[in-house]
Amino acid sequence: MKRAVQGFTLIELTIIVVIVAVLSLLAIPRFMTSSTQSKQAEAQGILKQIYTMERAYFQANDTYTESMDDLDIEILPNTRYAYSISSDGLSFTATAHCAAPGLDGDVTPDTWIIDDSGVMQCTSNDADN
Repeated sequence: MKRAVQGFTLIELTIIVVIVAVLSLLAIPRFMTSSTQSKQAEAQGILKQIYTMERAYFQANDTYTESMDDLDIEILPNTRYAYSISSDGLSFTATAHCAAPGLDGDVTPDTWIIDDSGVMQCTSNDADN
């Protein structure tokens, strides 16, 4: 008795490989954008913390500060962004800046700011590129 050998032909395997390649080409850019946006959540969270602590500091001292130490905010050394605060005493702007290679490996920096009114803006968005 002969048994029929079952399997895939070379053409069927080639078609499957092409389909997987096309799906990968469509999915990778979306994944990179999502990955970059999730990294931006770090900056947004810390800037919100700085805003909250600046408001509390202002309530206690009638002035804003430029010092992270005055706000009791400790930025861990492995963060993706560099944080700074500028203040004239009556207002402040906190900045989160991620320089090249950026969040996704390109030269576009990623910069976020928040001011004393609580408005957060992205002045240079690495996720858009």
